[in-house]
Amino acid sequence: MNMAWKEMKKSKAKFIILGSIIFLVSFLTFIISGLANGLSQDNAALIKDLPKGHFYMNTEAKKTYNLSKIDPNLQDQTMKEHKNAAAFSIQMGFVNDAEDKQHTVAFVTSTDSPLFENVGPGEIVLDRSLEKDGIKIGDVLTNNQFSGEFKVVKFMDQKKYSHAPVAFINMDNYKEIYRTNEMQLMFIPGQDKAASITGLDSFSNNEFLNTISSYKAENMSLNMIIWFLIAISGMLFAIFFYMMNVQKIGLYGILKAIGVKTGTLFRMMWTQMILITLIALVISVALSQVFNMIAPEGMPFSLTLNATILLSVLFLVIGFVGATLSGLQIRKVEPLQAIQQGDM
Repeated sequence: MNMAWKEMKKSKAKFIILGSIIFLVSFLTFIISGLANGLSQDNAALIKDLPKGHFYMNTEAKKTYNLSKIDPNLQDQTMKEHKNAAAFSIQMGFVNDAEDKQHTVAFVTSTDSPLFENVGPGEIVLDRSLEKDGIKIGDVLTNNQFSGEFKVVKFMDQKKYSHAPVAFINMDNYKEIYRTNEMQLMFIPGQDKAASITGLDSFSNNEFLNTISSYKAENMSLNMIIWFLIAISGMLFAIFFYMMNVQKIGLYGILKAIGVKTGTLFRMMWTQMILITLIALVISVALSQVFNMIAPEGMPFSLTLNATILLSVLFLVIGFVGATLSGLQIRKVEPLQAIQQGDM
């Protein structure tokens, strides 16, 4: 520890440059992670807020929920066997306000269940984001495919689907709008193993999220960027310490000649890596939290504590691996040869 700290004070510029690069990479990674999580919530908060369980859709739909139709008899039979099951449907649509302005929404309806908002005929429950568009409780909304009117009775927080605010409506009203008597999906919560239901395919929560094309594409792209940034940080550590070790071969030879063990040299290098990474991470985490507070209101940004801890641990692990790989040459250093090479 003492040797590592003395070298860092002696070569401040080198270690400041490395720390600055690690800070920039980690800060960018935290920002992109926050955006990825924010977009994920904005895209599928309705599904992500459901408890652990299994979703079911028609086998003929081929993992496309829009094409799924649950036979009413099969639905009734399944709900008798599983008392906490719920059948529901999701369809994109729109509502018109009193000024005839259209607002895109994701209509959601379900059988009676505590998992979804149950509303009466002619009522509508909206995601709170529509309050910013001037809609208030008590307002009357219309839809071109609906013969009646919707009265806004409640707003809910963080109910989004496919980046659109969710609108919970009564099942009979939904059937009139979309001219159907069938639900698209069923959900049975609390299952460790999916129940086998003839004619229906089962999906865990994550598996169902990945059937949503926009969710899968967004998450895959952003997560790929995050992993590339983490890999780049490991390469930076490997390259930096490799160059440092090449420059210090003569010094390592002298230290080995006077009895310093290889393990001690590795511990010195690991100490330097940990100190640099921790300082860079503390600054980047602090600034990312500041960004979380000052981010524009419409920006979907959410950096959770779990994500922050996970990314920090990954940076430490990848830094350790990178530094260790670069230091393998230390084991091969022969004192006399290294001293002679350092004198040339």
